Order: sequence, then structure tokens, then C-alpha cells
Amino acid sequence: MLETLRSLRPFLFFAVGYLVLAMFVTNSYYQLIMTLVLVWATFGLSWNMLSGYTGLVSFGHASFFGLGAFATVLAQVHLGISPWIMLPVAAGIGALAGLLIGLPTFRLRGHYFALSMLAYPLTLLYIFQWLGYPEISVPRVEEGSAFYMQFDEGRVYTVLAMILLGIVVLVTRHVERTRFGMSLIAIKQNESAAEAAGINTLAWKLRSIAVSGAIAGAVGSFYAVLILVITPMSVFGMLVSAQALTVAMFGGVASVWGPIIGAAFLIPVAETLHAELGSFLPGIQGVVYGLAIIGLIILAPEGIYWKIRDHVVKRKGRTAAPAPTEEAAAAEPSAPTTPAERPERELSEEIVLEVQSISKSFGGLKAVQNVSFQVNKGMILGIIGPNGAGKTTLFNLLNGFQTPDGGHVLVHGEDLVRRKPHQLCRAGVGRTFQIMRPFKRMSVHDNVKVGAYVHAASEEDAERITREALELVNLQGISQDMAGSITTKDLRLMELARALAGQPEILLLDETLAGLGSEEAQDVVNVIRKLAETGKTIVIIEHTMQAMVQLVDRFLVLDHGELIVEGPPQEVIHNDKVIEAYLGKKWSAHA
Repeated sequence: MLETLRSLRPFLFFAVGYLVLAMFVTNSYYQLIMTLVLVWATFGLSWNMLSGYTGLVSFGHASFFGLGAFATVLAQVHLGISPWIMLPVAAGIGALAGLLIGLPTFRLRGHYFALSMLAYPLTLLYIFQWLGYPEISVPRVEEGSAFYMQFDEGRVYTVLAMILLGIVVLVTRHVERTRFGMSLIAIKQNESAAEAAGINTLAWKLRSIAVSGAIAGAVGSFYAVLILVITPMSVFGMLVSAQALTVAMFGGVASVWGPIIGAAFLIPVAETLHAELGSFLPGIQGVVYGLAIIGLIILAPEGIYWKIRDHVVKRKGRTAAPAPTEEAAAAEPSAPTTPAERPERELSEEIVLEVQSISKSFGGLKAVQNVSFQVNKGMILGIIGPNGAGKTTLFNLLNGFQTPDGGHVLVHGEDLVRRKPHQLCRAGVGRTFQIMRPFKRMSVHDNVKVGAYVHAASEEDAERITREALELVNLQGISQDMAGSITTKDLRLMELARALAGQPEILLLDETLAGLGSEEAQDVVNVIRKLAETGKTIVIIEHTMQAMVQLVDRFLVLDHGELIVEGPPQEVIHNDKVIEAYLGKKWSAHA
């Protein structure tokens, strides 16, 4: 929290400067505009809390905003309740609305989510019109007006709006620096990788929309008191949601400063044009926001804040090698190296993982058919087979990304079929991916720390686990580099470290050597061997047979979804079925 407070010093300078400027503004209209800048900046931060950090674009934030506004006005009209009381109540209403909306809507993805969010404020707009509230005014109070948040001096509202903005900035900065924010950013950058790292994506998204709805409800409550007259269109209309989205995207999503920058530029322009031209060009604000979005897409897709930041902050001179493609991963198995020189390891008799008759079909395609095997504690099991043999599908069944049609996956005797990936991660099953899934906008350290949270009891504990995982894969020297700027080998090791940070007992490694040169591959093999020596149980899919025969204790060979051979490397690489189905003539000549 102390670090969060220290990070707010730039905002404090901004707040003081802004309020000093406001004290010199005497025109009531310009006073209102200065207050509205802060109101829409706060509303933009509300939108940012959900859409900026998770990447789920919302066109429906007017729902929370409008509910807060109507609740505040109706409470004063019918019950005489002060807006000071209704401000936190409206936040609670917004949070509850967020949960009720999020539960069904988070089942959707992409533009389906965005369009479904648009339906909620439109529905509420017609409901409030049907209830007989085409327009409703805040009752004026002569005596004790301050108790009802009514002031003759407009600059008081500017101060109150700045306090509200300051609270929301503090909340946002705290979220950014904790597990909450890192989980949301991980979800945004790669939801599957986040799940595999132990993040309960649905739970975190629900927390996000609840906080976002609470902020929007509070902002709507304040806005109603500021404007004094509200209509369903003015608080539930499409332009309301568009303003939240536009100020955040224009300034820069997933940052505190983005909505503030966007509001400081767009609101004065839109409001001034509306005042000057609105009589003969109605809806001029919408034109301004539309032009802002078009300009943004062309010049700064991530917003002004990130454009400036990326220009000013010099990146370290690492150039990332291209990520492996499906074609690269599907390379022909390399020439054999006999495993005879490798001493046979003694393995525990304890069965850690047992797969019983697991199957998966996609329509008429039988991707995995009745596969059964056991993995002993500390074993390195290699899964090989031609392209389309069902290897990655089998991995997806083992760690919850797909549900089998039949069969069982037992970890220490407990059937974990139909568990979600984050639940399997917590149960001790870690995973890397064939096509790398880094969180590119996060440092190597933070990528690994995301995986540490699944078992960490505190931030200090997460830091310790992260350091240990980075040391295991020898990446401590580049821990502060951005993940989007490191080499392919380091990306592979970083994904391995992220899986290790979850303290798994079983590691599922999906083509960890793909895209690496021979020396780089040997470095990664050495790390994997070291992990096995510490007692980790490893199941690995790989096409690089030269490395595999030196590494694994046992092979499992799939073809067309069926298990055709299982055994030690010496037997498998000389098996006629394996040579015919997978290894080919090159291997036949060496056999």
C-alpha cells in the first residue's frame, strides 16, 4: 500500500494544479465543464477496470451509471435520503448489477460479449420510461442544502469530483499492483495461459465487473446531483457508454492516466462544440467521439498514453526470435541417437498419474481412443506420434481444457475429470503450450509471478516462489525484461518457470523444444533433466527425437488417437509399428 501511495505523487501534482486552475474560473458553464472532465475521467476508469484490464469490451456501462443516478434521485424524491448516503449505496447497487449481468454474459466472447452488454442499458432505458420517469428532477432544498449536496458555488462540485476521482485512482493503482490486476492483465493477454497458471478466470472477471459497476454507480449518483435533471436517455443512452469507452481508449486502456488524458481532451471539445453548434448540428458530441476513435485506430491503437510511453521508454536491445508456427512444430523427427549411453534411472513405485480408458471425439473424428497409462513419481514420460495422432488433445484432456467423452484421469487416486484448468493447476498439474503464450506486456518476473499466486499465501511468498522458479531455469538475469522482447529459448524457459511457480507435482510440457536450435534445445533439456532429478514428474510431447531418447524414461506412442506402443526408449525406437507409423525410413536404416 505504501508503494501505491508513493506512485500517486504525479496524480497529486495534477490534482493540485487542476484545482488551482479551477479556482480562477468564474464562468458557471466552464466550471461545469471542468467538473464534467473529472466525472467522465472517473467513469472512464470504471470502464477501464473491466474492459481495459480484461480486454472484454463493454458497450453497456451506462447500465451501472444510470442505476446509480436514478437510485439517488428517486431516494431523495420519495424518501428524502441524502445523496451523501446514496453515493455508497449507488456503488453497492452498481456492484450487484455487475454481478447479475456478468454471470450470464461472461459465457460469451469477443463481439458477442460487446453486443450483449449493449442490450442491458437499452432494456433499462425502456423500463424506466415505462415506469413513468421520462424526466425527473432533483428537489431543490433551501435549508440545510449542503446535507443534500447542493451548493451555490460550482467550484465545490469540482473539488468533490476530484476527491471521487482520487479515490478511484487509488483503488485502480492498488488493483494494478496486486494479484487482482495481474490476474486481469493475464486474462486479457491470454486467457488459456492464465487458466493453466491457476487463475480462476470467471471469478476474477466477476470481481472486476463488480468493482467496475460500483465505480460507475457512484459516478452516476454524483452526476445526477450535478446535473439536477436526468432522463432515461441521458443516463442509459448509447452515448453514455460511448463516452466511457472513448475517453479510456483515446487516452490509453489498462492505465490510470489513459481515461484522465482522454477526458481532459475530448470532454471540453465535445461540450464546447455542443454549446456552439448543437442547435443546428444535434448530436455533435457523437461526431467528436466517432472521429476520435477513427483517429485513434489509425495513429495510436492502444491510446495516447501507451504511444508516448513506448516512444519515451527505450527498450533494451533484445530482438525476439519469431515464435514457432504449427508447421515448424510439425517437423520430421530428427536422426536417432542411441540411448544406451544414458544410465537407467531408478524410479519410485508410487503412481502419481493414472489415465484409464480416456477417449475424445470431435464429430466423426476420434482424436483419442481408449488410451490408458500410468506415470510413476519422478518419471519423464515422452509422448510421440505423427501429426494428428492426438497428442495435444490428450494433454488438453489431462489438464481440463477439454472434457473427455469417457474415461478417468486420476492424480494420486483422485479422479479429476471435468475439473477446470485452474483447479487442476491447484491440484498439482502444471502445463506449457506448443505455441508459446506469454503475457507480452508484462515482465518476465511478472509472467512467472502470475503462476506463483496459485499457492502463495502473500505477496512476499509469491515473490519468493517467483525468484526460485526463475533460478531453476536460469532466467534471473533477464527477469525485468518485457516478455515481448526476449528470445524464443528464453520464452520457452519463462513458460516453464511460470508452470514451476505453481509448484506442480506433474509437469505437462507440450513441444518445449519447438523452434530451438540444437544448442538451445540442449540447454532446455538440461533444465528439464535437472527438474526430474529434484523429483518432478514430467510428461513431454516432442518431435526432437535426438533429445527425447536421451531424456525420457519411457515412451508412449500414439497413432490416430490410439496407443500403439508403450515402453523404454531402447524398445520403442526399434519397434516396427513405431518405425512405420512415425519414425520412417531414416530410423529404419539406423534400427
